[in-house]
Amino acid sequence: MVSRDNYLKRLIAFKDNKLIKVITGIRRCGKSTLLEIFKEYLLSEGVDSENIIHINLELMRYDDIKDYKTFYSLITEQITNNDRYYLLIDEVQQVNGWEKAVNSINVEANVDIYLTGSNAYLLSSEISTLLSGRFVEIKMLPLSFKEFLNFGHLPEDWTVEDKFNQYLKFGSLPAVATIPQDNTTVNEFLLGIYNTVIVKDVISRNKIKDVQLLEQVVKYVAANTGSIISASKISGYISSQGRGEITKAATISNYLDMLEKAYIIYPVKRYDIKGKEQLKNLAKYYVVDTGIRNMLMGYSDNDFGHILETVVYLELIRRGYQVFVGKWYEAEVDFIAIKQEEKKYYQVTLSLMDERVKERELSPLKLIPDNYEKIILSMDKSYVTDCDGIKFENIIEFLLK
Repeated sequence: MVSRDNYLKRLIAFKDNKLIKVITGIRRCGKSTLLEIFKEYLLSEGVDSENIIHINLELMRYDDIKDYKTFYSLITEQITNNDRYYLLIDEVQQVNGWEKAVNSINVEANVDIYLTGSNAYLLSSEISTLLSGRFVEIKMLPLSFKEFLNFGHLPEDWTVEDKFNQYLKFGSLPAVATIPQDNTTVNEFLLGIYNTVIVKDVISRNKIKDVQLLEQVVKYVAANTGSIISASKISGYISSQGRGEITKAATISNYLDMLEKAYIIYPVKRYDIKGKEQLKNLAKYYVVDTGIRNMLMGYSDNDFGHILETVVYLELIRRGYQVFVGKWYEAEVDFIAIKQEEKKYYQVTLSLMDERVKERELSPLKLIPDNYEKIILSMDKSYVTDCDGIKFENIIEFLLK
């Protein structure tokens, strides 16, 4: 197993804290592996294996554990003394009312609790109220490019640029690195993951009947990655495709929310730089994995710029930033990244070699009159590192920092 050091360090930082650690993220992004790695860490620290209760609720042996009472009994039967126990539970949302059992065990026993889940309903308002002040969420994403390189699954004689192109094409779900690296195998594998997420975390969870409409929404978002869209715009487009009935914007909005809660898509709201406020209308959407996006829409050079945007957006999220689309009057900045008192502006483009493209990317940043860092990321390798205080940086170098 390749360690996910950043996430492991966060778990270790919260170890033996009474807070319940909740690891969330799309299926197959590495949550189960992270628990396995953390279990190995506990054993290496001298924790007795009998004091580690590790339950993966997707395994057949736990098929009968469907309600919180049987779940509670399953766990408490393994707690035989007052020693510290470490409770590691995979896909806890499989149990109805799981939060009642977890909350009770956390109060009653000497336990340190770690949970994973593949749907944001895991921390719905009702559950958050019950666990109020007693949990911390750790949001997990697929592999960063730096982590991807650590898998060592690609030929050693490939350049870093070759490996980056593979990263963009096949995506960053850890399991993809363990299978043959050809188009047919990878696409079939990604289709299986996508269908599992759609069926288990969206359709079944929300009892959706119009599956075709849901798939149309997913494909619209995938095709328009990095573009400003709205529910009404998607509604108008789908209605124009001869559906035979008007598709309501409210329905589309609900579907977008469901896809977001299943961690398939991530919305990026607009931010008024002058007014210093988040705007409620319109947003950009990014698919969580470029491999899934390419599997749905095909891989084309015409999409390269938006795929690069996706990678940069996800990397900024990994680094702990809140990310918005910047709006300065009529001008737009790809990303504003905010973390406490830190703020950075980013433009993302394939190349700045064309002077017209260069001016197009520079122009919005030049208009913003503050002194926060402004950066243009591209695939260029150049000795020119800035223009009027605006920095130029190679995307691969940015990702490997």
